[in-house]
Amino acid sequence: MALEDEKSNLFIGKVGGLVFVVIGFLLAASGYRYGSAGYMVAGIVFIAIGIMLLTGKVLRRNQHK
Repeated sequence: MALEDEKSNLFIGKVGGLVFVVIGFLLAASGYRYGSAGYMVAGIVFIAIGIMLLTGKVLRRNQHK
């Protein structure tokens, strides 16, 4: 059974990953709409960071099984 610290840490990591993904989509969409390559690249980087955080949390959680 996971400790309370471990549960809150996993929750914060998941929320952080989701925030990165949402901000990334917003930046990429804004960059696409206004034709700004910089915003599109920043959005894609934020999406990639968010996906890496989410998959890292899931893999760490399932590693103990």
